[in-house]
Amino acid sequence: MPPQTATVLHPPDLPDLNPEFATQVLEGLSAHPKRIPSTWFYDHRGSELFEQITELNEYYLTRSETALLRSLHDEFAQLPAGSAVIEFGSGSSRKTPLLLGALNAPASYTAIDISGDFLRQSVRGLQLRFPQLDVHALEADFTAPLHWPAALEADVRQQPRIGFFPGSTIGNFTPEQAVRFLHGAAQFLGPGAHLLVGVDGTQDKAKLIPAYDDARGVTAAFNRNLLTRINRELGADFNAQAFRHVARFDPAHSRIEMHLLSPRPQTVRLLGQSFTFAEGETLHTENSYKYPLAMFQRLAQSAGWTPQKHWLAADTDVALHWLQR
Repeated sequence: MPPQTATVLHPPDLPDLNPEFATQVLEGLSAHPKRIPSTWFYDHRGSELFEQITELNEYYLTRSETALLRSLHDEFAQLPAGSAVIEFGSGSSRKTPLLLGALNAPASYTAIDISGDFLRQSVRGLQLRFPQLDVHALEADFTAPLHWPAALEADVRQQPRIGFFPGSTIGNFTPEQAVRFLHGAAQFLGPGAHLLVGVDGTQDKAKLIPAYDDARGVTAAFNRNLLTRINRELGADFNAQAFRHVARFDPAHSRIEMHLLSPRPQTVRLLGQSFTFAEGETLHTENSYKYPLAMFQRLAQSAGWTPQKHWLAADTDVALHWLQR
């Protein structure tokens, strides 16, 4: 059943209300089942918590992909000099130095992320680490159509372009959404560009569930922080601790799902509307699709990319794919 059309009211005590955020939350809470796009996880606190997740023992993905990037240092060094590196969903840019440090005299780096404060903080660190590099920050939702700032586009178009999309963030998209993103990235980067994408193809439930429901409860705090953000920015009255974090593996769709489960009936109010949760009802907050090698290559080809190479981590099903436009 499709969600109802949302009516967004602007209370006087929320003058800076983000209408897109409000619309998607209202529509998601009106839907059956209830859901909210995972894009909204990443306020400043959400970005901090995600960085903590990547350091957990259970979260194999970051560890495997980082080792893989390090192992490819000499191969990246053979790429043409003077490249422009463009990172989608840059976050803390923790893996970025592994690529920038391996490339032969890269000319520029552009970080794209929806979390502005976190983005600017990360970019400052990279400017200090690579003082010879032109570093730019583009605060934008990389899942939507992107446009170059006029002052930057002319320079970047003259440089060899390398898109960078690590962390298996592509797994946040359904196959249809992944194709749309890859097609949009191709349009944004332009003809002749390359794209380096991290992709997780893990299907082992025994490895997946702990990675998304860790013993320390960091992922649970990350999930609940979405409710805290809704309270702060939309004036809602969620009791975040009254919802239980749940991670499930759906083998039919090859994805991990994250939910917030209401163990008892409760009603939530925001922006002049009320939403009731039944006992056991969940709010679906994230999907993490796991794309095996051949499946991802088919998606990339359908979006206009040509798979050229791929590298697989030694101990997991984490891969890096090198695509050409």
